[in-house]
Amino acid sequence: MKRIAILGAESSGKSTLCEALARRHGTVWVPEYLREFVDTMGRVPFEGDQFGIARTQRAREDAAALQARGYLFCDTTPLMTALYSRVYWGRVDAQLTELARSHDYALTLVTATDTPWTPDGLQRESEEVRELVHRMVLAELQERGIPYLLVSGDLPQRILQVENALAAL
Repeated sequence: MKRIAILGAESSGKSTLCEALARRHGTVWVPEYLREFVDTMGRVPFEGDQFGIARTQRAREDAAALQARGYLFCDTTPLMTALYSRVYWGRVDAQLTELARSHDYALTLVTATDTPWTPDGLQRESEEVRELVHRMVLAELQERGIPYLLVSGDLPQRILQVENALAAL
């Protein structure tokens, strides 16, 4: 079983892509816990919530890995939580830094920001923040030496790009 990380800024199609790929491969996917957190709590996270959100995301990923067949598609990783900590609080606490350091995925995908930005009332801030985060994701992956595939276009185009990358694994 290979874990596939799907990273990207808000409203860039991560969840849609994860769900479609899991369905296509007859496996499970790990939804973004942050979305559930915001819906359940009725608010965006505070700085002190960040490590718990990332830890829960990773725990759900580990649990889903027991059910996955072939691939496990992960809608975000602790790395994204760490990036958002930098955006909103200008720092990342030590526990989150350590958790985000373990980026052990067979393939890392980044969703381009060529999809329409859609506000959702709580979690999504603006198209400008989306572009800032997108640039930060690419810079962070380059800085860490993590290879990635930038997927773009509509969903069928993105799936084709991912299928070609999976075939090369």
